[in-house]
Amino acid sequence: MSGTEGFLADRATRLLRDRLKQEDPSLEVSDLSAADYAPGELLTLASPSLFGEPRLIRVDAVEKTGDPFLSDMLDYLAAPADGTVVVLRHAGGVRGKKLLDAIRAGTGGGIEVVCAELKKDTEKYDFAQAEFAAAGRKIAPGALRALTSAFTDDLAELAAACQQLLSDSAEQITEATVDKYYGGRVETNAFQVADQAIAGRYGEALVTMRHALASGADPVPMVAAFASKIRTMAKISGARGGSGQLAQQFGLAPWQVDRARRDLSGWTEDGLGRCIEVLAETDANVKGGGRDPVFALERMIRIVSARGRA
Repeated sequence: MSGTEGFLADRATRLLRDRLKQEDPSLEVSDLSAADYAPGELLTLASPSLFGEPRLIRVDAVEKTGDPFLSDMLDYLAAPADGTVVVLRHAGGVRGKKLLDAIRAGTGGGIEVVCAELKKDTEKYDFAQAEFAAAGRKIAPGALRALTSAFTDDLAELAAACQQLLSDSAEQITEATVDKYYGGRVETNAFQVADQAIAGRYGEALVTMRHALASGADPVPMVAAFASKIRTMAKISGARGGSGQLAQQFGLAPWQVDRARRDLSGWTEDGLGRCIEVLAETDANVKGGGRDPVFALERMIRIVSARGRA
């Protein structure tokens, strides 16, 4: 899997795993990180077992690989093990190019699945349309445009919104259906504010927050959006291992682990702790414990934008 869109790579890997498990429930699944790989790990995992169970080996961070993994993986491609599937996750960059070139050439039966970021609105529209088509459900063009516009910043959230509508709504999904669930883009604005603040863009976060409130947003889910992201960051902070391993450990999806790692740039443990305290205070204030919920929100945004140093 190559490309920067972690959600698509995670989904493709999950579908492959499910297909292999369907073919043989005894499938053994292992995870490796190319970033801290020890020589021989791959060959040990791929070697035939006593009972001959099929194997799936997932390797992430190939864009951060060192020579030991490159050497072992190139040797493996020359003589792949029977009954073993190796999935490599390369998020972009020039490191590991020799390995990518070998796979693109079909060495060892390798194929490349490109998981490029969907940057254009039309690409996201087509993605959402395909989600409903795959489920055999109809969605009105206006409803699809509204949904895509609401979740334009995060493909994983767009996919989750599509699945929410598919599971909870009637056969025909209309603009009224989308408005019922995501009217005024309240939920989206909440996550936009959180993303901007966590990235240190205080002015943008403040403007988006005020626009959201003017559009009818409730302060409570806005605080919940901050809490969801910052608590995930706190779980991942300092944790070692591949995305798949940490996802299993903390009950997250691999794309959430990758997103939290990106969000953690510039943060400290003390800053995270300070922000978690402020989140608890703000949550109490917007639920009736304070006299001015808007002031509480603005204070929370200021402190988070400063990464807990304000």
